[in-house]
Amino acid sequence: MARKQQEKSLQTQRELLDSAERLFSAKGFVATTVAEITADAGYAKGNFYRHWQSKDEIMLEIIARKMQSYRRMRDQAVRDARTLEEVMGHILDFLETMIDDRNWCTVFLEFTIHASRNEELRGQLNQSLYRLSNDIFEDIVGPFVRGGYPASKIGALNTALFEGFLIHSLLGTGTIDRADFRRAAMRLALANASEISE
Repeated sequence: MARKQQEKSLQTQRELLDSAERLFSAKGFVATTVAEITADAGYAKGNFYRHWQSKDEIMLEIIARKMQSYRRMRDQAVRDARTLEEVMGHILDFLETMIDDRNWCTVFLEFTIHASRNEELRGQLNQSLYRLSNDIFEDIVGPFVRGGYPASKIGALNTALFEGFLIHSLLGTGTIDRADFRRAAMRLALANASEISE
């Protein structure tokens, strides 16, 4: 009996997550309400609050699932890389996969701005589970960095460049394209990785 209840609870949770992701993608994070999520999934609001305390919490779980999926694709490709250039190529492929998911990128940026106004939420979003982590980047590229420049800084610069490009892309400025982004990110990483600390 307890096992059936647990399975039913997991199914409810999955269906609420799917509804939330679909609605956030269609309407945006801020415009979507908990009532709309539960109605779309076919549950009462109480079911939502059995799993999450807020809309922020369900969004963090959606982000974690999404990032885990992206990382599986990246990690498989990075495993066989022998040079920093090869590693960066795989990382940039991974980032471009995220760019292709335009609705998701828009929601993620919207939530990032929302989180920036709440110190606790901002701290959670900065954890490696939820974003492009400087620590994870350091683990991936660290073995290929020659010189004293911290690999985590290369990761932070790469992330800043990616997020800036993402904004340009979503706004449709047309000023820079993917080739520009790839070239700049690769040059930045390779130049800093070979910098000798004084």
